[in-house]
Amino acid sequence: MEKSPSIIRTRFAPSPSGHLHVGGARTALFNWAFARKRGGRFILRIEDTDVKRSSDSASMGFLEDLKWLGILWDEGPEFEGCGGPPPEGDVKDVGSYFQSQRLHIYDKFIDQLIATGHAYRAFDTAEELEGARKRASAEGRDYRYDRESALAHPAASSAGCGDTRQHVVRFKVPDVAEVIVHDEVRGLVRTPREKLDDFVIRKADGYPTYHFAVVVDDELMGVTHVIRAEEHLSNTPRHVLLQDALGFRRPIYAHISIITNPDGSKMSKRDKDKALRAAVKERGLNAPKLTFIPADRWQWWVSHKDHQLEPYQAEMLATLFQIDLPEINVDDFRRAGYLPEALNNYLALLGWNPGENIEKFDMDFLVERFDFDRVIKGAAKFDRQKLLAFNNDAIAALPADAFVARLREHGMAFHPEFVEKLGSKFDLFARANQSRSKTLEDPFRGRGSRFFIEADDAIEVEDSKPVRKALLKGEPTGYELLEEVVPVLEAVSEWSVESLDGALKSIAESRAGGQLGRIAQPLRIAVSGGVVSPGIAETLVILGRESTLKRIRRCLAQRHLLTAAD
Repeated sequence: MEKSPSIIRTRFAPSPSGHLHVGGARTALFNWAFARKRGGRFILRIEDTDVKRSSDSASMGFLEDLKWLGILWDEGPEFEGCGGPPPEGDVKDVGSYFQSQRLHIYDKFIDQLIATGHAYRAFDTAEELEGARKRASAEGRDYRYDRESALAHPAASSAGCGDTRQHVVRFKVPDVAEVIVHDEVRGLVRTPREKLDDFVIRKADGYPTYHFAVVVDDELMGVTHVIRAEEHLSNTPRHVLLQDALGFRRPIYAHISIITNPDGSKMSKRDKDKALRAAVKERGLNAPKLTFIPADRWQWWVSHKDHQLEPYQAEMLATLFQIDLPEINVDDFRRAGYLPEALNNYLALLGWNPGENIEKFDMDFLVERFDFDRVIKGAAKFDRQKLLAFNNDAIAALPADAFVARLREHGMAFHPEFVEKLGSKFDLFARANQSRSKTLEDPFRGRGSRFFIEADDAIEVEDSKPVRKALLKGEPTGYELLEEVVPVLEAVSEWSVESLDGALKSIAESRAGGQLGRIAQPLRIAVSGGVVSPGIAETLVILGRESTLKRIRRCLAQRHLLTAAD
């Protein structure tokens, strides 16, 4: 294998078990930024050797999430212009970037370890191992794997395995006083030998464990720097022992802090399950009849707190019963209307300090400034309100045309019926909503917008104190002003914001003491059913003349319903 040691190579290696967690996104972001700053290469590798948790469709979700964030990989699975093999003459014979397709490579190195006495086959059954653990516990001692018994098996260390029974391969941890790892963030990390037991490097199903595959892949793919979450720090002594036994170089390690919820608990995909369970319990949803969750599956989930529904089942259940689930994955934040640049900006601040009290920056700034000397060791708390403020500021800073384009893209992805219904008036709808939106989802949710795409005869005036005040109080009342507005609107020749603005201000001057709100609020209620909408002239233009007049007349015809309840 040929490689150029002068080229910096970082990697992000997720397990395909769903959409990308924001913690994983931050890890990818730091790896990407570190490589970009140094003219290096960023590798994406899919660690899919856990067959039960992996799927091709889930892997694709990771690719989409990274692409949306703008964290583009140089080497790895090819996807929409990203990825592919390394440049010719740089690193050769890398092979597939999916670990499940690299078994022949792992087997070669495992055979090498067995042949050199660094590993052995172990034929213990699960029942035998569990019995040994129980005996150790009963005798009040720490459990240690019985290497001598395993090595006594005739096939344990032979070149070929004549025993056809299922078995694992274990690494023989050398007799050293301690394993020392230098970490760019944590400093020297010392692990005593007694903390390390002979660990499995190939499972009974023939697949390598994480510990083994990651070591082989990092070597063959020329990875120079391993930047990963703090939870992997305890794995690193095993990895360096494997590197030494295989004659591999040691990459430079940097372990970044975990991300927690504001209460200090680890921010996890299980947070969604917890929120779902709490809502189900609070609302007393006892075995509801659902086509997407069979009764036995529901009972299985309710009875086992450590089990989770399939992601699509959880999302459908939350949608059906209007249960708010916390955003955990990148896709959650995308659907919630966050801008990728705002999310990247905020994630970069979780565990890294750019200095000079700077908080708002773009990806170019991150690439220029990122290094290990400002990585923070302590846990980083995820503050959704701060992220929302970042997103609000980012939306406000967008040029109007850019906001329109972003909102249209979001609408086409998640609310296509909205975009299609508004047609050519979508641009005006978007511009009218920019100053009112903290996310790209805001313009599409709630009564303040849904009325635009509802049928005219489906609009119902809500019975609330603000509505009563606007329609029933004052002299003249809101209803009386609406009666006067109808012929004025009928006479407007050009149905535009400017013409409608002028007509409504004229009525306000003559009938409402110059207070445009006295005209605008009854109109808003008549056309939307509530007291929230974009500017009234923009609202009427988006609705169009016919729908506007039809809704006002319907509101007037039903005035007795609100009056009778007064």
